[in-house]
Amino acid sequence: MTDPANTLVREDRVHTSLYTDPALFDAEMDRIFKNSWVWVAHASELPGPNTFKTAHVGVEPVIVTRDKAGEVHVLLNRCRHRAASVCEKKKGKASVFVCPYHGWSYAPDGALRMVPHVKGYPADFDKDEFPLLSLRTESYNGMIYATFRDDIMPLEEWLGPARKWIDLFMKQGAGFGVKALGEHKFRFPGNWKIQLENTTDAYHFPIVHKTFLDSLDEETEDVFDVLGQGGWVEDLGNGHSVMVMIPDLIDLEDNLDAPIPERFAALADELRADGHEEALVRKVVRAVGGTGFNLNMFPNIACSMAFFRVLRPVSVDETEIQHIAIGMDGGPAPANRMRLRLHEHFQGPMGFGTPDDAEGWERVQRGAQAGQDVWIMVNRGVAAPDGVAEPGHNAGDVSSETGMRAAYRMWKRMMEA
Repeated sequence: MTDPANTLVREDRVHTSLYTDPALFDAEMDRIFKNSWVWVAHASELPGPNTFKTAHVGVEPVIVTRDKAGEVHVLLNRCRHRAASVCEKKKGKASVFVCPYHGWSYAPDGALRMVPHVKGYPADFDKDEFPLLSLRTESYNGMIYATFRDDIMPLEEWLGPARKWIDLFMKQGAGFGVKALGEHKFRFPGNWKIQLENTTDAYHFPIVHKTFLDSLDEETEDVFDVLGQGGWVEDLGNGHSVMVMIPDLIDLEDNLDAPIPERFAALADELRADGHEEALVRKVVRAVGGTGFNLNMFPNIACSMAFFRVLRPVSVDETEIQHIAIGMDGGPAPANRMRLRLHEHFQGPMGFGTPDDAEGWERVQRGAQAGQDVWIMVNRGVAAPDGVAEPGHNAGDVSSETGMRAAYRMWKRMMEA
């Protein structure tokens, strides 16, 4: 493979081999996932000292830890002795990670604490030379990222204009802060970029998710009429993009005096009955419904209306998706309960949205086996409504493929580097 970016990605189309070529997949793991900031956790998933979760940076397993001083570390999940993984749990609390093979043990900051029968090693054996390997780690507004590179730009610079949208998204905490309430994972037989394209693709929504729309009351169905509300898709740079579907729900702290929608009336009454003041009731109810936009951050994380969606490349034709439902950290229990029910309705394992999306992604991969020299079109683009995107940003209407083109421009830039 030589210089694939120049020959496989054009401004309005990408070559089918981007979904099917194993050699290209291997190159992506090296040139993209080992050379950019990759999302690994939300701060609420590490709630106190000595807590952890396991994750991946590309195809490499890592442990995300918070040490006893509260500092966050991202460590390769590989014993320095014989390479066995030292943690197999998804998350939990641990003051030490012990390799099950020969018993080498490590602190949450990666330091090698103890080696069984250490007298068998040379006299100059130094435990300080064998910590778990640590990745550079930075965070923004609770979003924790890691990178293999010490010399790339700081995280905040990498995120750029996406930071504004992260801040807006976190208003779903309604002043309580945002907390991960639960998660589920699934895999689909398709390339990771098929899902990357999906988060800022409103064109598919009324077609793929017709059964979801049919399950809603008339008022809610009108809210989700995403192609008719003046939304837009905006290129935020570095492969990131935002798709605004419901412009009235960009800033959840705006227009709090507006009438409470009928579908949230019972929740509002319950919050009032629990003694909450009207101002807080309106703020919490607004947060429960989620934001009116999806934020896609290259290469692996999306903030999608009311949850995090994490993609993990497994192989050229297999991808793991993790949906993390979020709620209010310490917020009213009825509100968080309703958020979970709404999440289950669309994104849960038995919901309407996830199975329909997964079917579409799988069929793209299956169809890509036919006519492998045919190009995949990402040329849809209509001018954005006046005055909505930041000056200087590339934008199109909500059904445009602006976000996909942004991601593939970044893909090309990194694959050429």
